[in-house]
Order: sequence, then structure tokens, then C-alpha cells
Amino acid sequence: MDATYWGWRFGVVVFKDFRTKKILWHKYIRKKETLSDYQEGVDWLIVNGFIIEGIVCDGLRGMFSLFSPYPVQMCQFHQISIIRRYLTKQPDLQASKELLSLVKTMTHTDKEQFISMFSDWEHKWDNFLKERSLDKKTGKTSYTHKRLRSAYLSLKRNMKELWTFSDCDKIGIPHTNNALEGTFTDLKTKLRNHNGLAENRRKVFVDEYFKSTFKR
Repeated sequence: MDATYWGWRFGVVVFKDFRTKKILWHKYIRKKETLSDYQEGVDWLIVNGFIIEGIVCDGLRGMFSLFSPYPVQMCQFHQISIIRRYLTKQPDLQASKELLSLVKTMTHTDKEQFISMFSDWEHKWDNFLKERSLDKKTGKTSYTHKRLRSAYLSLKRNMKELWTFSDCDKIGIPHTNNALEGTFTDLKTKLRNHNGLAENRRKVFVDEYFKSTFKR
């Protein structure tokens, strides 16, 4: 499950079955997707007789607890993107460089090795992460390396869900949303050949595109 957008006022939440490659459900949204959008899709699947063996998602806050009855996999590429947004692609701090380098190994490292390397990094930079700076105007202190801490805490918070596929290997849960991202890329490429479509016509195009996946 994931969402894609065309600007800020038009987007679509999509559920795709990993095994059959079919689009099962989609919903048009404005601005940002919410937990209720994803809950609506899961409810629809259940009402229509689907058995949910696992969920791969982008880690929207609250998603893991909302769908705790199911094995939930955080898309590893989404996690890497989150870290990059906090640290940039070329961070200046040595701790940031090492964390970014570590995260890039995630998709081709096993669970035990990655967690061990992360623990080593965490221990090495523990005091650095706790450094605080004084605001002379307010007299208050705050963490000095805020973006690095945010990146670190995001990875630490999502660590369990980043390796659900490894813990549930018999089910065959993928570790990324790449299959769905590929669908989004293909859809947007085809839509670019029809620039200027009004929103209602764009929806018709997207509906027909998703319907066509059932014929593949």
C-alpha cells in the first residue's frame, strides 16, 4: 500500500497484491493521505473476502499500531529516503556520513548484521547525539544535532518493522514497495502523454489503467 501525487491537490492511495500483481483497491485523495484512507482500503478487502497475509507500507506515523493484527513491513527504500531527507545526500558531519553509509547497506544486508552495525554506530556516537546547545536569548538548551537525531530516532523507531519480511520468511513478504513504485512510474509516464487533462478525465484514465492490471 502506498500513495502517489500529481501536485498537492490530486493523489491516489493504491493497494496492490504482490503475488498476482493486480491493483486491488484505490482511492483518490487531496493533499496528504491519512490513516483512515488506508483503514478504508483494508476494511474493503476484508468485506470482499480477501485474506491479508501481510502489509508493506511507507511507515506513515500510526500505521504499525493501526495494523498490528497483521505482519507489517516498512518499505526499506522509504526508510532510506527518510534518512536522506534528514541528512542530505552529502552530509558534513562524520556521524551523519557513517549513518547514511550504513543505511544504504540495508537492502543487501541481513537483519542480524545490520542491527549489529547500527548498535556499533549508536554506541560510538552516543555522547555526540546527546550534545546540547544554549540559546543565549531564552536561556534554554536544545539538542545540537537535531537533524541527525531525527534520522537516528526514525531508524531506531522503525527497526522492528524493517525486518518483518525476515521474521516471516515463509509468507514471502517483500521488503520494499518497489512493485507498486514501478506501477506509479509507468502510470505517470503514460499520463504525461495526455498533459492538460481535467481532473475528472484524469480519474477516468487512472481507473482504466488500474482495471487493465486485472487482464495481465
